[in-house]
Amino acid sequence: MKKADNAVACFIEGFNCSQAMLSTYGPEFGLDRELALKLASGFGSGMRMAQTCGAVTGAFMVIGLKYGHINAADKKTKDTAYRLVEQFAEKFRSRNGSVICRELLGCDVCTPDGYNTAIAKGLFRNFCPKMVRDSAEILEEMLPA
Repeated sequence: MKKADNAVACFIEGFNCSQAMLSTYGPEFGLDRELALKLASGFGSGMRMAQTCGAVTGAFMVIGLKYGHINAADKKTKDTAYRLVEQFAEKFRSRNGSVICRELLGCDVCTPDGYNTAIAKGLFRNFCPKMVRDSAEILEEMLPA
């Protein structure tokens, strides 16, 4: 699973989880890597609110790139994208118990105490790469070649 490895490597390089996802898959759908990195930069750490995991929001953006609607009246395409986002979230939740960053990590990395806890426990090094890999693997299952 080369793309999963690439996404994890991007995260380990120092980009956030959402950037790792969108920059890995975006070019496949016409989104330049640099623009993908910029676009996803505000979505790490659960959108900097410890909300929805950045690996998940990055995957949602990838789903949008492939299945999103460009005509406001295109209800069928809109519904397809929403259904796939819901399916992705359910698959991720079934693997990890939640899609919420602070629930996954057991701390709120957007607070100084939570961030220090995450560092002390090695969560960014040992736990978050699994979230990126899981997101990539789920996308690979969901996005036909």
